[in-house]
Order: sequence, then C-alpha cells, then structure tokens
Amino acid sequence: MDLHLDDTSLLAAFHNHATKEKGYNGIVKKYQEKLYWHIRRMLVSHEDTNDVLQMVLVKVWNGLQNFREDSKLYTWMYRIATNETLTFIEKEKKRAIVSLDQDSDTFGDKVKADAHFDENQLIWRLQLAIKSLPEKQQLVFNLRYYDEMPYHQMSELLDTSEGALKASYHHAAKKIEEFIKSY
Repeated sequence: MDLHLDDTSLLAAFHNHATKEKGYNGIVKKYQEKLYWHIRRMLVSHEDTNDVLQMVLVKVWNGLQNFREDSKLYTWMYRIATNETLTFIEKEKKRAIVSLDQDSDTFGDKVKADAHFDENQLIWRLQLAIKSLPEKQQLVFNLRYYDEMPYHQMSELLDTSEGALKASYHHAAKKIEEFIKSY
C-alpha cells in the first residue's frame, strides 16, 4: 500500500473487508517511525520503546474499527502512544520501588549506559536534561521541540489548554538550559 495515501484512503481500505489488512499495514508504515521516535524520546531504551510500540499498534488495530474521525488519525494514534508510554513509565516506577536495586534502573543511568554515550556531546546532555524534567514537561517539550507539533494540536492530544502547554514548554526549556549550563 502506498505510503503517500491520505488518511481517508487508508481508513477506507481498512474498513473494506477485502483490504482491511492492507489498509492497516499502510497506516502502520505511514506512522510507525514517528510513533517510535515519540515513544523513544520518553523511554530512551530501544527495547522498551519497541515493547510499547507493539502495544500501541495492537491498540490501534483493536480500536481502528471504532475510530470516529473526530480528530486526525495521527493525533489519535499519538494519544494512544502517549498514554501507553505514560502507563509503561508508571509501571516501571512501581517496579523500581519494589526492586532492591532501584538505583541502577533510573533513566539517567539508562542514558549513560548507552554504548554511544559521551557526556561531552551536547545531545547527550540534552537527553539527560530532558529526563530530569517531570513527565508532563518531558512530553510537552518532546512534542514541541522534536515533533514540532503546534500548540493547538498538542492541546487536542493532551486535553490541556494551549496557554498551559506554552507555560509548561517555557518552564521545561528554562530547566533544560539551566541543567546544560550546570553540567
């Protein structure tokens, strides 16, 4: 299925019994990489990202039949990816609390454990700075900075006012700047 098909055509193919799988595969091919990087920026670990992405794709498959098209397909899938990622993070936090070895399981340690980690490179300091933010600020920063998502779309995705999102992004950017300067 052509990646350049618009969402309406992909959804029509999905809703047609004869082309349902092709429609779904087209949707996955079109959005899988964007979803992967959206999740990866919040989780850091490639393995965790793949696990969450698979859960997201299953939820998309199961929910696509009932997708009402009140929002864009992209926005709907990002909302699923965001919710699954936040759920995964919460489960990991609970698991870390129970774990006796919780110090070695922090996000900062995961970033530093990457084979390519070099603390002198700005990109790594940026990743550590982002991971030091509260979850909501991480999410808003990633959506705005990396995905260049407009505030009105973020507002729809996160069900938060544009003003609150702008403030959250501003606070996140300030904290990141301070973190990088002090590192």
